Amino acid sequence: MRSLGNFPDPFLAEIAAQPDAIRRAAAALLDQRDLLERVREVGRTARTLVFTGMGSSYDACYPAVNDLAGRGVPSLLVDTAELLHFRRPILGAQTLLVIVSQSGESAEVVKLANEISKQRVRPFVISVTNGLENDLARRADIRLDTWAGEETGPSTKTFAAAMTTLAGLARLLAGDGVATAIDHTRTAAEGAALAAERLLDDPEAEADRLAGLLGGREVMVVLGRGPARAAAEMGALILKECGVMAESLESAMFRHGPLELAGPGMSAIVLATEPETRRLDLSLAAELVEAGAAVLVVTPDGEAPKGAHPIATGYLDRALMSAVAIVPIQLLAWKLAVLAGRTPGAYTRASKVTTRE
Repeated sequence: MRSLGNFPDPFLAEIAAQPDAIRRAAAALLDQRDLLERVREVGRTARTLVFTGMGSSYDACYPAVNDLAGRGVPSLLVDTAELLHFRRPILGAQTLLVIVSQSGESAEVVKLANEISKQRVRPFVISVTNGLENDLARRADIRLDTWAGEETGPSTKTFAAAMTTLAGLARLLAGDGVATAIDHTRTAAEGAALAAERLLDDPEAEADRLAGLLGGREVMVVLGRGPARAAAEMGALILKECGVMAESLESAMFRHGPLELAGPGMSAIVLATEPETRRLDLSLAAELVEAGAAVLVVTPDGEAPKGAHPIATGYLDRALMSAVAIVPIQLLAWKLAVLAGRTPGAYTRASKVTTRE
């Protein structure tokens, strides 16, 4: 892959920088080992685990919450605005609250941290942020740094790095020892980084190909289940941030009404990366092809129904699969922004850090 200084704009350079961001986040776990020892101690006595964030930070939590559930550990995923205004009474003395925010300055997370500090009985707070010089980290009991590095466009490096940090955190909260959690996460991270590098070998050519396959349709949907919802939700968000109206849906929910939109005017990205529901997702992709939709299918081995366009991620740890599965969607978003005459990754109405509700 070429030098990051040789890309046409910062957004594409940041997309291409994700493999190294994944590696840095995994290395950061080793550097923060003492903090992880404390996390494990607190996790042993917590009765309720709550994960929260907004936007990409919320989406990054899906694999961790699924991993915990798969290991028999109940946990909740609630977006911070809902938690702040409607569900804050669940945040008691025996709650371990993980707040994820790339900046640590988003309006909702700062307000939530402030409100918690006023509570007579309060939860134990772990912050996961890119850097530690921010309002959220200063108010947390344990502050974890993802080491994602500077990012100016929509969340790419910060999304992948947060998932890496959360992968290690979930292993600890599920009962793994610190050394085991760090080692397994670093191994998974290297596999994900190598897989992302393969998909980013010639990013502009791949972006051209994807735009030719999926661009120019009236409706775009991104479908996924379980841990893959991280890539599906974030994929639709990044498309919207690049000026493309795209909707993310849990694949089963898509059949409950939105399937009516299937036809030649639809582009669909089906993330069939989870073994429990792979056959169901491939069957849905085949139906969409039959209806005339343009369909991109992302699987570990490149399997796809006839008429769909396959992308293979390779077999990866599911905690970080979404960090790789989202790469084609990011490249598509970048190219569609270029074709629409937009500056890729530049905000005109939204902002990188949302500072008001």
